[in-house]
Amino acid sequence: MPYDHTRDYPADILARAVKVRLACFDVDGTLTDGRLVYDSEGRELKAFHATDGLGLKLLQAAGIAVAFVTARRSPVADLRAKELGVASHTFVQDKLACVREIAAGMGIGMDQVAFMGDDLADLPALLAAGLSVAPGDAHPWTRERVHWRTFASGGKGAARELCDLLLAAQGHAERLLGEAAAKAAQA
Repeated sequence: MPYDHTRDYPADILARAVKVRLACFDVDGTLTDGRLVYDSEGRELKAFHATDGLGLKLLQAAGIAVAFVTARRSPVADLRAKELGVASHTFVQDKLACVREIAAGMGIGMDQVAFMGDDLADLPALLAAGLSVAPGDAHPWTRERVHWRTFASGGKGAARELCDLLLAAQGHAERLLGEAAAKAAQA
């Protein structure tokens, strides 16, 4: 009998995840480890986790829209979003208003939105989202007010955990695993 990883999630979280059509991610502290690194020329550097990127691509392939929503002006975040083919909303002063606008443009309600963030600036969007998620190392004020927390820290696979949850809840995980196994068998 194949492993059923949906058993790893509480029923109420699965019920929320099955509705999601838009997954929004804060950048600093969520898709990155939250450190702000500058080179000697003053250029910002960020490290993104490759498995998070694959997870975001898998969400898109499953029909779930993905957006970065960050308060910082960040050419690096814009570049990563472009590489992944996801929407990038940088220098956002009101993340909740931004997420509501994206959802309205898609014709969906906030109950169909997942938002992942790690700190106080994310809290309004987290509280309004149908599924709110924080990385395992999120600030306590935030992580105690979300629906679900990942085991991984921001920038270290936390976003992939949310992606895997959404894919499993919506019945895509077993298909993806089967396709990977079939490719391995053909090799």
